[in-house]
Amino acid sequence: MKAKVVTLDAAEAGEIDLDDAIFGLEPRADLIHRVVVWQLAKRRAGTHKTKTRGEVNRTTKKVYRQKGTGQARHGARSAPLFVGGGKAMAPVVRSHAYDLPKKVRTAALKHVLSAKAKDSRLIILDSAAVNEVKTAALAKRLGKLGDGNVLIVDGVFDEKFALSARNLPKVSLLPVDGLNVYDVLRRDTLVVTKSWIKAIEERLA
Repeated sequence: MKAKVVTLDAAEAGEIDLDDAIFGLEPRADLIHRVVVWQLAKRRAGTHKTKTRGEVNRTTKKVYRQKGTGQARHGARSAPLFVGGGKAMAPVVRSHAYDLPKKVRTAALKHVLSAKAKDSRLIILDSAAVNEVKTAALAKRLGKLGDGNVLIVDGVFDEKFALSARNLPKVSLLPVDGLNVYDVLRRDTLVVTKSWIKAIEERLA
């Protein structure tokens, strides 16, 4: 498929051929959802912890005699039934990460890129470089490319461009090696530099 290449000022700078196997698929929400859940699970700290009845600091003396009181049998005040007792089936420190096949992760990235292309939210940029560090000037130029949150993907970012963009709340910079489903999906517009389209296609081939 053909796609227009534009400059930072939204002027046309030619065309580029995009691989239909990566940018021309019919997006599958189930694949994208699986990978997003997997990514978010890996991010979870898993440091939640509550004491069980064996860990609370309470007396282990028998509360009252076993029979004849008309009440339930209890052996210690650390039982979950009592105020100040341990937690039954308490959460423990653990990892929430799990394995997901590499083919599924690759397929989901292809489908989320295709979704951006289908919604006309994929912009191919001639180059991400500026002559001077000016945040306001860059914000004005990027505003011509698209509205909302913008994710810009490049190899090694131009230093002046990176310094100009770092204080823009709706602009995120991501190296091509870190391209992932969640970051692409949570931004409105995906901007990829022309020189790194081939790198993306080779990675997902």
